[in-house]
Amino acid sequence: MSFADLDLNPAIMAALTDAGYTEPTDVQAQTIPAALTGCDLRVCSNTGSGKTAAFVIPALHRVLAARQDPNQRRPRGEVSGPRVLVLAPTRELALQVAKAASNYGRHIPGLKVATVVGGVPYGAQLAALRKPLDLLIATPGRLIDHLDSGKAILASVEMLVLDEADRMLDMGFIEDIERIAESLPASRQTVMVSATFAGQVGRLADQILKPDAQRIEIANHTDSHENITQKLYWADSVEHKAALLEHLLTDREVQQAVVFTSTQRDADELAAHLYDIGHAVAPLHGGMPQGRRTRTLMALRSGELKVLVATDVAARGIDVPTISHVINFGLPMKAEDYVHRIGRTGRAGRSGLAITLAERRDAGMIRRIMQFTTQIIPIETVVGLEPTRPGPDLASRPARPAFDRRPGGAPRRHDERGGPRAGGWNNDRGGRPAHAGHNGDRPAHAGHAPGFGHAPEARVFDRPHGDRPHGHAPRPAGGEWRGAAPARGPGGPNRGFRPAPQGRRGDR
Repeated sequence: MSFADLDLNPAIMAALTDAGYTEPTDVQAQTIPAALTGCDLRVCSNTGSGKTAAFVIPALHRVLAARQDPNQRRPRGEVSGPRVLVLAPTRELALQVAKAASNYGRHIPGLKVATVVGGVPYGAQLAALRKPLDLLIATPGRLIDHLDSGKAILASVEMLVLDEADRMLDMGFIEDIERIAESLPASRQTVMVSATFAGQVGRLADQILKPDAQRIEIANHTDSHENITQKLYWADSVEHKAALLEHLLTDREVQQAVVFTSTQRDADELAAHLYDIGHAVAPLHGGMPQGRRTRTLMALRSGELKVLVATDVAARGIDVPTISHVINFGLPMKAEDYVHRIGRTGRAGRSGLAITLAERRDAGMIRRIMQFTTQIIPIETVVGLEPTRPGPDLASRPARPAFDRRPGGAPRRHDERGGPRAGGWNNDRGGRPAHAGHNGDRPAHAGHAPGFGHAPEARVFDRPHGDRPHGHAPRPAGGEWRGAAPARGPGGPNRGFRPAPQGRRGDR
């Protein structure tokens, strides 16, 4: 099948031709024709499958069809709100969807696309909401703010899309989504896109989709990721993991890498440490202002950044084909998040490498990941950086469930990484700062000093930023993409990476 077989509007076909796209992916080939009929859809598809175009193209087709229908033309000067509303879990994913809509709609005269996300001043968003709109892409929390203030008008929404619905529910947005859905016309078309429809996601789908909603299942967590090679390295301590990471990043095969941490503080301090030893690196997490996050992603896409140190939520939706490596420095909170993490590499038909650095205490999560993906992750070692004792036998016992019961019935969580509380441990306005518990920083690991090879010469991105003079020293950790300042502490800046105290994890 080709896009020409889908009977799309010529303006959309012209944009696809400009982009060099001739054949749809599996999810596009099944979703686009079904969406064009106007029926509700449950689309089960993972990231990297082309799902964004699968709903953006039908949305643009709907906008064009409405323009050609005299009965649907809107009076000039009337504020009637968007025809299409897309909800996304994070700012980055919302901006990515908006970019896709603008690209595929480049030949549509006067196409109006706006985003409403946290971390951005309200003024510009209010101005956009007062103007004629075709597509509105929003994060649930900020859209609720505008609904509560009476500034968001959704009475004319003809199509609602929930992108990565499972992630939005993980983040505690179910009540916001229910409120938004209730405020829309009952006649609307609803498309839910999710990696799974089990549990709470399925119940929400039953609630907001029509009974005759069509089911489309393209990919699930058992997909083999044939173009992604997975490896596991056991480490004795977090300092040992830092030494392994430094070695892995010296590989000439690393074009660009995303290093995942479990907390914002870890992202800041690890980025600072890598910057100290010469890497073109920056952190990305929910605690950073939106402007800095945007500049960081621009630097990643332009190739000025080689290494991005990120948390799960902040990295959601990153689509940069030149990312050759994903390295799990901190393990994810859930096995599903592992699938989303490694999906940042191996995109656009390229091969990728996904590496996990784990300590013995992480064995339970490693087992759950392999059980969830139905894949065995091969164990590797680095000569001179082997662990002092062999890693645990992952096949010796089954993965423990995330929860069991204490005597008396109180829940106990085996996974010390914690998880979302009621209402979500993060929202689209940015995460909470890392919990500063009473655990002191760990001492430097004497047995694994990074004496292998030589770190590359420090690279300084010497350009003016905002009101800072040209050539000014970098901002503190968590700041601009040109580099984070070293972590401070006794003995000066170059004392290696120090992890955050392990309280609740996630993108705080």
